[in-house]
Amino acid sequence: MRFTCEKLALSEAVSVCSHAVSSKATSSVLEGLLMETLGDGIQLSGFNYKTAIQMTIPADIRKTGRIVLNARILSDIVRRLPSDTVEIAVDDRLMVTIRGGASEFNLIASDPEEFPEMPQVDEEESFTLPASLLKEMISGTIFAVGENENKPIITGSLMEVENRLFRMVSVDGYRLAVRQEEIAAREDERFSFVVPGEALKDLYRILPDGEEDVCTVCPQRKHALFSFGNTRMTTRLLEGEFLNWRATIPAEQPINIRLSRSEIIAAVERVSLIISERLKNPVRCSFDHDKLRLSCITALGRSYDECDIPDCGAEVEIGFNNRYLLDALRACQDEEFILGLKSSLSPCTMRPVEGSRYTYLVLPVRLKAGE
Repeated sequence: MRFTCEKLALSEAVSVCSHAVSSKATSSVLEGLLMETLGDGIQLSGFNYKTAIQMTIPADIRKTGRIVLNARILSDIVRRLPSDTVEIAVDDRLMVTIRGGASEFNLIASDPEEFPEMPQVDEEESFTLPASLLKEMISGTIFAVGENENKPIITGSLMEVENRLFRMVSVDGYRLAVRQEEIAAREDERFSFVVPGEALKDLYRILPDGEEDVCTVCPQRKHALFSFGNTRMTTRLLEGEFLNWRATIPAEQPINIRLSRSEIIAAVERVSLIISERLKNPVRCSFDHDKLRLSCITALGRSYDECDIPDCGAEVEIGFNNRYLLDALRACQDEEFILGLKSSLSPCTMRPVEGSRYTYLVLPVRLKAGE
């Protein structure tokens, strides 16, 4: 195997594919990236038995072949080479020579036959959406993915396509995040699958931001393929029935207040300054007609702030975990949103002023006297 390619292209491919390299590998081959000639390019692959990421870059191929190189070492070498081009040559004993300018490195590669076989996905059934939209929707729901391994299905996000709407849903038992947007799908297209949260984090990191970039999604029973540009990511799906999230959204909320997102976030952040992982207590939110009063008491002391709000026509006192409340507020896409309330023991919702692009729900914390 012997080829020459651009340093920046190889460095980017190594960085992207390394997201799927096992951090706690049981064998050295799983700490590596599979490199193989493919047509007039080089394909790099990382695989940790759950997620596979592959990226193809153009290269001047002089001799075909395939090898496995340690991902971390390869990344460090390529990034520090002094030239704009990289030459990689491999002999019959799997001795690899990497050259760039006056720099030269000799490494021993792993046997590519030991690299695990990656899952194959049938690409006949698929849907497409802008890559930037998918990235935005992951960002708007990933914070509510559950961490309870006793309920594996909530450790991922539900992806649905129905009636030309693409929807993502995350729920962890304390909060709910729903994002939906219309996409260019057929009226009869129906898809529903649950992607692990860890895979979504990797997908978010490698998705492009360009407005012209498109992502093709091919879901099957056990795996889903996300393909964009010269990159392909295949992930194992979570099995089981997702929670009935629609039933958790209150049917009626008599109090609906139009609030300023930035103003409420700033007030909650100020009140939360005395809260830490060691010193936890809820933020007390008192809605009193045209005032929102926020307070908190911990072992450090007491904090207080207030905001002017439109007259909500009622008095409600409700407590929230500050982090859960801030996560939902920051995920709202608009400067102004509608906060829905019913009572001190009912969840609050956050929705757009117009439309139904997002719905965030946060369960309250029962307040104790003196908190």
